[in-house]
Amino acid sequence: MMRDFIRINENDNILIALQELKQATVLINNGKEIELLENIKPGHKISTVDIKQGEDIIKYGYPIGHATENIKKGRWIHTHNIKTNLDGTLDYKYNPIVSQINKSGETPEFRGYKRKNGDVGIRNELWIVPTVGCVNGTAEIIANRLKAKANLENIDGIHTYKHNYGCSQLGDDFENTRTILMDLVKHPNAGGCLVLGLGCENNTIEGFIIELGEYDKDRIKFLKTQTVRNEIEEGVDLIEDILEVMSGDTRESVPISELKIGLKCGGSDGFSGITANPLLGAFSDYLISHGGTTILTEVPEMFGAETILMDRAESESVFDEIVHLINNFKEYFIQHNQPIYENPSPGNKAGGISTLEDKSLGCTQKAGKSTVVGVLKYGEIVRKKGLNLLNAPGNDLVASTALGASGCHMVLFTTGRGTPFGSFVPTVKISSNSEIFNLKPHWIDFNTGVLLEDMSMRVLLNNFIDYVIKVANGESVNNEKNGIKEISIYKTGVTL
Repeated sequence: MMRDFIRINENDNILIALQELKQATVLINNGKEIELLENIKPGHKISTVDIKQGEDIIKYGYPIGHATENIKKGRWIHTHNIKTNLDGTLDYKYNPIVSQINKSGETPEFRGYKRKNGDVGIRNELWIVPTVGCVNGTAEIIANRLKAKANLENIDGIHTYKHNYGCSQLGDDFENTRTILMDLVKHPNAGGCLVLGLGCENNTIEGFIIELGEYDKDRIKFLKTQTVRNEIEEGVDLIEDILEVMSGDTRESVPISELKIGLKCGGSDGFSGITANPLLGAFSDYLISHGGTTILTEVPEMFGAETILMDRAESESVFDEIVHLINNFKEYFIQHNQPIYENPSPGNKAGGISTLEDKSLGCTQKAGKSTVVGVLKYGEIVRKKGLNLLNAPGNDLVASTALGASGCHMVLFTTGRGTPFGSFVPTVKISSNSEIFNLKPHWIDFNTGVLLEDMSMRVLLNNFIDYVIKVANGESVNNEKNGIKEISIYKTGVTL
């Protein structure tokens, strides 16, 4: 049976409604009565004491903003009477906290594909990667032709990753496009790739090959469509050669220390920071304790909770990198004359999230309590095991693409509102509440709403570990079943 409310931290001056609560309902919190002065929706906040105008509102044990008016005990607290405390860029001081995460039990294994360069993949897919948007349609025709005729035994699928870029770009935009596409070509979930170009784009095949460096010529092929008579037949022939090589690939047992997992949330609600995000934090700590790697991104959704991550930096140099990550992203907003603290979104607000601090303190729980060992640039492939931070925005598809490009085998995506999208790696949807899980079983893969009912975090974590291993072993998640696999590349500058 679901409780009426939860108090997350003993220092909080608010409660979170776990279900629809009616005006005049009397709640008992720490032996004290709180009579509700208005109706409260699930996921929304209730004041436990009288709060004066200007005083902080505390959730997760931290301020999430200040009261914009006097708020009586039992009142609803939301965007109409709370405002963020955040303003501009900040100076930070390193206050290191030693994080001790103990390894529990033996290290599990999964069955993955060992690649020639030492990487391990959890899928054996053939990818067509256009260098420029002009050949998106051609890539799709080639893929469809192959799906209709090819022997796909031991092949998990043929996918085309269309995008709108690769030409008429300058500076960082051009570099971002080329870098992300090269990351795809080198990703271990791809057993083979056809890189498809046009011939007159500025993301040239010749330049792409030089930047790519050493690669497996049996598994990665290139085709410039302007230089051949029939690009469809040429493309099909090249891919059939790659598929013949891939057909001999088999899964082998490897420890979960080889797993690299992206941590992401979207369409969050008032339960996300209570159920789904803490589960990911617990899983992240578990995986890292067994030698694995997790990556947290969505930099604007660290604002207001960034000092928690900074204090867990492995060293002062990592601390400095986190400071640079945070303040540079704030400067990006300022340069474009946009408010730094525009978050949360309308959907977040409907779900009970009132300020950016409210959102960020829930969002960063996905990183658990482990030490931050590194900060990655956009498009940089992770090399150091442990918890890493990645430079990317909060946009769901852009951030999930960036996580996959950094080397993540899958993205764990928590949501309270639900979303059907999927990136180019398995994108596991984890609901913060049972309602969206029951409404959208074709979107949601795993439900943490049971934490609001009668299941313990320990039991749910064990279930989740088992589920992640099944996905790593090849079990399809909903975005794969639905055929929704996309990429989105971060763009900031001029288009010619």
